[in-house]
This record gives sequence, C-alpha cells and structure tokens, in this order.
Amino acid sequence: MGIETVGVIGAGQMGNGIAHVFALAGYDVLMMDIDPAALDAALGIIRGNLDRQVARDKIAPADRDAALARIRTTTTLSDLGPTDLVIEAATERETVKTAIFEDLVPHLKPETILTSNTSSISITRLASRTDRPERFMGFHFMNPVPVMQLVELIRGIATDDETYRTCLGVVEKIGKTASGSEDFPAFIVNRILMPMINEAVYTLYEGVGNVESIDRAMKLGTNHPMGPLELADFIGLDTCLAIMNVLHDGLADTKYRPCPLLTKYVEAGWLGRKTERGFYDYRGDTPVPTR
Repeated sequence: MGIETVGVIGAGQMGNGIAHVFALAGYDVLMMDIDPAALDAALGIIRGNLDRQVARDKIAPADRDAALARIRTTTTLSDLGPTDLVIEAATERETVKTAIFEDLVPHLKPETILTSNTSSISITRLASRTDRPERFMGFHFMNPVPVMQLVELIRGIATDDETYRTCLGVVEKIGKTASGSEDFPAFIVNRILMPMINEAVYTLYEGVGNVESIDRAMKLGTNHPMGPLELADFIGLDTCLAIMNVLHDGLADTKYRPCPLLTKYVEAGWLGRKTERGFYDYRGDTPVPTR
C-alpha cells in the first residue's frame, strides 16, 4: 500500500526526530502529544535541527521550509485516524503504549499500519491488544533520529509480508537503512548494547575504575565515539534500567540482572542529561563525573 500521511504519537526527543525525517522526505506528518507545550517545543527543536542542516549544506533552505510546512500538530489522538502509517513514540512503558493503541484503534482506517518505536517491548504482545496484528510491527529508530542511519524493523508473530515490505520501502524513502529483527527481548541493538552499558556500571560499582577511566578506556581502547557511561546518560538511565529489566524478565538469565548502582541512580532521579545529573553532573559549563 502507498504511504502518504504519517501520524507520530509523542513529541519528545524521538517523536520530534521522527517527524523531522518524515517531513523532510516528503510525507505529510501529524504529530500528536497530550501536552501543547511539548508540541511547541518539538516544533522549535525541529526548526533548529533543520537550520543546522541548512548551515552545513546538507539541505537547501527551500527543503527546510517545505518540511516545516508538512508538519501539523494536535493534542487529540483520534485526529490520527485518517493517516496511512502511525508511529507510536511515547514513553517506554507497556501500559502507556497499550492504552494509546486501545484508544486509537476505533478511529483508524482498516488499512492503516500501526507501529511502535519501542526499544525493547514485545511487538507480538503490543499487536495482540489491537484489531490489526497482521498490520503491526516495530519501527525502532536510533537516537538522534536525523543523524543515525539505522532503523530496526521488528516483525511480530502475526505481521504479514505486505506490511513488512511497505515499512521497508518507507525506510528507504526517508534515506535510512533497515535491519530486520525477530521479536525477542530488546531486539538486536539493545540486546547487545545494554548489557555492555550494564557491565560498565558494574565495573564502576565494584571499584575497578571510576567514571572517567571507564569511559576513557572504551573510547581510546575500542574506538567508541562515546564512553558507555556517557552514552547511558545520553540515552537516559531510566530507559537503560527499563530495557535491562525487559531482558532479565524475558530471558530469565542472571547475566542480564541490572546493576544495583544503576537502580540507585534511577531511584535518586539522576537519569542523565535530561535531569542534568547521572554518571556526570551537567549543571556547570563542563560535565563532571559523579563518581
């Protein structure tokens, strides 16, 4: 089926990035959030990111203006009913996502494809709470969306071939590269990445190294662009903990047990960059390690 209009649920970091790349690729985008202030902020972020692309000669000013003109916003979930493709990018909590889908489904066209940007939650289970499990799949973007090239496409047990092929074509049109994944906890990227981050936290917890030495070792010793603790702060420590819990619960293997120190940081509300404190303190001009 042809996709022309795209609904994006959530105006946060992932949602505004998804809206950005789809509008730039020529799709009409309707971005929904229950908070009008979040929608206003998202439009400002999108404009700023497009301006940077213009300044770096990545796109022309006319492309920026056309992309901004293609994005509309709403605080009403049912307004997404006429769209051809819906991408849910709400908070990484299954109860929240399930409630959104249950409220949205009665308003959708029969042929609309439903997708979730979840980084770890079972696609099969989410799909089972809708009226269209065959037209439901995981559409997992990497952060920051305008920069990162990969999209994980995750098929649930009922996802049909037409839905997969349609979403694959969409990924190609927005200039990204797809990696197909089976529907197992945390899929491919986070199945590998999160245990590495969790092990870095254990390395800190056990006193093998401090924050600075661990991140320096991984940047210079394995050529990673960011150290694992710096990356955890960028992702959000609450998100890291949620994914580790999905892995631990879903695979029942003790090697996925979240580090107690990671849990303690989350309990303290030190979630990384978004709260200005995590493994680094971001409240000054330069990030300072907290351990």
